Amino acid sequence: MSGAGSVRWHEPVMVAEVLGVLSPTPGKLICDATCGTGGHTEAILSRGATLVGLDKDPQALELARGRLARFGDRVRLIHADFRDLRAVLAEAGIRRLDGVLFDLGLSSLQLDSPARGFSFREEAPLDMRMDPSRPLTAGELVNRLPQEELARILWEYGEERYARRIARAIVRARDKAPIESTTELARLVARCYPPGRHRIHPATRTFQALRIAVNDELSALEEGLAQALDLLRPGGVVCVIAFHSLEDRIVKRMFRDRAETGRLEIITKKPLRPSPQEVAKNPRARSAKLRAARVPEVAPV
Repeated sequence: MSGAGSVRWHEPVMVAEVLGVLSPTPGKLICDATCGTGGHTEAILSRGATLVGLDKDPQALELARGRLARFGDRVRLIHADFRDLRAVLAEAGIRRLDGVLFDLGLSSLQLDSPARGFSFREEAPLDMRMDPSRPLTAGELVNRLPQEELARILWEYGEERYARRIARAIVRARDKAPIESTTELARLVARCYPPGRHRIHPATRTFQALRIAVNDELSALEEGLAQALDLLRPGGVVCVIAFHSLEDRIVKRMFRDRAETGRLEIITKKPLRPSPQEVAKNPRARSAKLRAARVPEVAPV
């Protein structure tokens, strides 16, 4: 990571691959639907394109504004959820795009800010909101949802094999006292796993599931990606970087369905993966999968 002063920028993943598929040359208008602190945005703007960036995390956007100030009026940043992409761009006077980028999942800024509650490695309130102005927190889900609904969330959003066992343990624990911190929940989940070594921390899938539920990430992706595809000009490209199978399945299915009706041309027959060199430099890139597709120049008959 790099930055100025004490700022630690999020390290954007697969930058060369993103630039390769979007080809952000002068005269093109690109939307970075997950601008964050501006890593991919900066790379796109450096190639001469004009860009509108969205993010629902106001802290990240504030950092991006400083980072991208030198690009002047070629960049416009908006605090918004990409599930509202069409309405947000219409309000900004934008009807068509040459490219759209979605870099899904958490940023290093969020993971490395303990108070945000995304990490189980640091003591913090159970928050997990990407947009802190939203009302629902992970703590409310953990302490209020019925056991059956908790188990469903852990199974569907975390693909957690011990979902029922963990949900049962959560309900037993909260009957005595509310579960208030990330580390408390992580310890509880770890006790639900068999003893021994595990490939990933036992709390990983539970925290993923709660984060997805708090931020309604999968529904937002369905809505935002569909709107992005509708906003692309003929020849326009969408590029999506997913970090877990639930996201990737949504992208793959939507690309396939539109390709079958001639409304989309899939650029990446198989998802692109980060190089071993990139993973060595930035281990958080290891699970990234990049898919890209293009709107045909000629509409299907």
